[in-house]
This record gives sequence, C-alpha cells and structure tokens, in this order.
Amino acid sequence: MNIAKYFWGIRALLYKYKLGKVDRLSYIGKPILISHPRNLKLGQKCRIYPGLRVEIVNDNSYITIGNNVSIGQNFHIVSYNNNLHIGSDVTISGNVLITNCDHAYQQIGQHILDQPLIENETEIGDGCFIGYGAVIQAGTKLGKQCIVGANSVVKGVFPDYSVIVGAPGRVVKHYDIKLEQWSRNE
Repeated sequence: MNIAKYFWGIRALLYKYKLGKVDRLSYIGKPILISHPRNLKLGQKCRIYPGLRVEIVNDNSYITIGNNVSIGQNFHIVSYNNNLHIGSDVTISGNVLITNCDHAYQQIGQHILDQPLIENETEIGDGCFIGYGAVIQAGTKLGKQCIVGANSVVKGVFPDYSVIVGAPGRVVKHYDIKLEQWSRNE
C-alpha cells in the first residue's frame, strides 16, 4: 500500500470531527475546498484521492456518499438546496464534475454569476462507473450499475445497466436482465 494513503487515513480520522460523517476504513487525499463540511457524509471504505473540491452552497444542501466508493483526483462536486446522493460501490475517475444546480441565464445584460442558482435533483445509483473527465449535470439520475464514458456530458434520467457516452450523453448499450445479455441501442 502506498505510504501516502496512511496519511490520508489519518486525515480522514481528523475529519471525523469536521464532517457530518466519516465511516471506518475511509481515506481522503489533500482537498482543495470543503465548504459546509458538516453537510458532507462519507460511508465505509470511501477512498478519495487529492484535489477534492466540495461546494455545499448553503445549510439546506447536503452530499451523501455511500459505502465502498472510489473517487479519483480533482473531483468537483456541487450541491445546492438538496441532497446530492452517490450510492455504494461507485467508482468515479479523475477530473469529474457532479452538480445538482445550474445558473439561471434569462436576464440578458446581467452577469450570470449575479443570477440565481436553480437546483435540480441529481443521483448516482449503486455500482456506477464514471469515466475520466465526465460531467454529470443537474437533474441527472443514473440507475444501478450505469457506465458513463470518458469526457461524456450527461443530463437526464438513465435506466439501470446503461452505457452512456458522448456530449450530450446518450445510451449506446443496455443490459437486459430478462435476456441476460447486452443489447446495442440503434
């Protein structure tokens, strides 16, 4: 085991007193930012590499991460006025963004950062794999064991066992439980 991970484990133990919850066998590489740390909850064996950026916008915002989750470097997650939930047994590659809010842009002539945020429930199902550089936009619901391809931009509701690729993300394969086989979407 990499010696740095021992230090990350010690960091996770220290964060137990800052975060809402850090369960056993978790480790956290050096984060860039964790705002509203009490509203972040990590399950058992949650492994987070360095560069974590957690933006919990206000006291009504939460992020819950399940058990046995692996998160790559430079992970950016934003939650506004809702609970952004990541299930158990999820793998998130590096340089991924997951958010449950968008900026309003309807007021022409007004800077976009001066316009309100719009929250839209986002959820990552159990067993999902999110490829390197993917963006999971507000309002996305990934079913159980979905695979999101590298550099995909995903928004919408996707059924269990889907393979989603592209920008915008679309389902290219789906596992049919009844037939016990993968089928391509044409």
